[in-house]
Amino acid sequence: MNYFVYIKTNPSKTTFYTGVTNDLYTRMKQHYENRGNPKTFAGRYYCYNLLFWERFESPSYAIEREKGIKGWTRQKKLNLIKSMNPSMGFLNKSI
Repeated sequence: MNYFVYIKTNPSKTTFYTGVTNDLYTRMKQHYENRGNPKTFAGRYYCYNLLFWERFESPSYAIEREKGIKGWTRQKKLNLIKSMNPSMGFLNKSI
């Protein structure tokens, strides 16, 4: 089984959302369809553009990584994103 930790952002790249899923493609569709929904963080801030993802074989490792990233500063998250995606382009079409 595959598990993914991902970081998404809004169109202007001012807000980051970190999540974990076992189906990255479906989760990306859900975030896009949920944009503008005030009841969720990702929806409220229009975080539907994928900037970064990592794959794990263990759900516990993925959850541990997600929790760690969520506690990071914005700069540390930017450094992680740029290590995989230097241009910070949206990766939605690549998955």
